[in-house]
Amino acid sequence: MKEIFKKNRLVPYVLLASFALIIGLLAGSTMEISPFSNASEDPLIQEETEAAKGNKVINNNSFYNIFSDIAEETDSGVVLVSSKIEVEGQSSPFFSDPFFEHFFGDRIQMPDGPRIQEGYGSGFIATENGYIVTNEHVIHNAVEVEVTINDIEEPVPAEVVWSDYSLDLAVLSVDVEQKLRPLKMGDSNNIRPGDWAIAIGNPLGFEHTVTVGVISALERPITIPAEDGSRHYPNLIQTDAAINSGNSGGPLLNINGEIIGINTAVSTQGQGIGFAIPVNEVKNIVRDLQEKGEIIQPWLGIWYYEMTKRAKEQYENYYGLDELHGVMIDRIYTDSPAYEAGLKRNDIITRINDQDINELDDVKKIIEKQDIGDTLKIEIIRDGRSRIVFAEIGKKPAQIK
Repeated sequence: MKEIFKKNRLVPYVLLASFALIIGLLAGSTMEISPFSNASEDPLIQEETEAAKGNKVINNNSFYNIFSDIAEETDSGVVLVSSKIEVEGQSSPFFSDPFFEHFFGDRIQMPDGPRIQEGYGSGFIATENGYIVTNEHVIHNAVEVEVTINDIEEPVPAEVVWSDYSLDLAVLSVDVEQKLRPLKMGDSNNIRPGDWAIAIGNPLGFEHTVTVGVISALERPITIPAEDGSRHYPNLIQTDAAINSGNSGGPLLNINGEIIGINTAVSTQGQGIGFAIPVNEVKNIVRDLQEKGEIIQPWLGIWYYEMTKRAKEQYENYYGLDELHGVMIDRIYTDSPAYEAGLKRNDIITRINDQDINELDDVKKIIEKQDIGDTLKIEIIRDGRSRIVFAEIGKKPAQIK
């Protein structure tokens, strides 16, 4: 009797399970069974599904395939800058190098006497009407400059409308019928170490190469020896995105595809150490060219650098000084306000308009706030003795070499 009762108790459960199975089979016959059947109802699953398709999805700071999207969207705004420079002919060890011969062949000749040397770099389109930003060292002393633009079949001649050796920046202008596709400039004051960085340019002649890394550090000061005097960069962005010869002048982009820097230099002593000039250094230049047709900047006419701790100690000991601060002048431009005021190479600027000078940016910030014709009171140390000179701020020339 107990056995019959137990079997009867199981009947409702068996009937319920059978009914559920029948309902499931009927539902399955009316819809396609798929791992992603209800993906649209779950945002996380939908995001994964779109990522699998190769689409860009940004949600809660996640991203998929965004680098290729940025490269595609900005590619037309990156250009190849070619320059021709007249130099004295000389033999070169590169011509016995099979690797060099494979890539360059007969394109570069090395005859005796003056010759034309070709140089290559990168740049980016800053405005629709033809202003292009690059490095000054890409077009330095060039007798002819051309720009290769993606949407235009042949290279177009370019005019250097503004350049600054000390900033290592230049603005070119091209005259073309069509509207160009400029890249958007971001804010280089709004970046942090660890942020994504995308470099696009023409390294070693390989056009439109994309490399990805992060911002490694900010405000890096470096000095690079050059034929016409060392270039001092007081405030560079350091990145581990690969930057090689030919990348110079190309854009460094953030994760939104906005320019945050102009790729400039690479360390030959280590891997993954590249540098870029903050884009804010050139934004006002482009804006003034666009709105006013010229650049009006206050100018003193000096190159200067920050002394090392050891150099300060040696100077203090030699001249018997208690404490030394300031920046040392490296070069004076002829006929500049500094030249007219009597400033000299190796003068140490300690104060300007009663403001102490401790860092490189201190001098720059003071000069930038001046109007043309303003007078600066400059306190210096020359040969261990304090002096005061007065300099009248002038208008910065369009091209400085």
